[in-house]
Amino acid sequence: MANEIQFLLYSMPEEDGKVQVVIKDDTIWCTQKAMAQLFGVDKSGISRHIANIYKDGELSPDTTVAKIATVVNRGIRGEVEELVDFYNLDMIISVGYRVNSTKATRFRQWATKILNEYIHKGFVLDDDRLKQGTAVFGKDYFRELLERVRSIRASERRIWQQITDIYA
Repeated sequence: MANEIQFLLYSMPEEDGKVQVVIKDDTIWCTQKAMAQLFGVDKSGISRHIANIYKDGELSPDTTVAKIATVVNRGIRGEVEELVDFYNLDMIISVGYRVNSTKATRFRQWATKILNEYIHKGFVLDDDRLKQGTAVFGKDYFRELLERVRSIRASERRIWQQITDIYA
């Protein structure tokens, strides 16, 4: 599924809107317009933040923006296919940390909660995604999770074996 494009509608919690994102190359991509919807601000603000992110060297356009063919309604001309700039998850997160809005604050609170859980526990699980299987990125990560747990358990057994060898 590396080069396949899959569209996904993200339903914003406690809101009546949806944001269209694209899943491509194992990440999420969206337009400036979609980011503006997601964070509840004007598109010009998103554009300004993106320009500053590039200017500050925080991210590179080479890895964070891609032109994706999209059907656009052009009024009298009707629907036409155009290449539109889409920005990847790294950019969406960076913009989310710069935008000053209620929706962006909720995004930062969610991201901080996830990071705190990771720092405290050493892991974070998306239970629903693991139950779904291949629904989002076309890969089932449950098997990878099982392998990693087995690996941890195996190293735990080796430690206990060394301890019992010391006292034997």
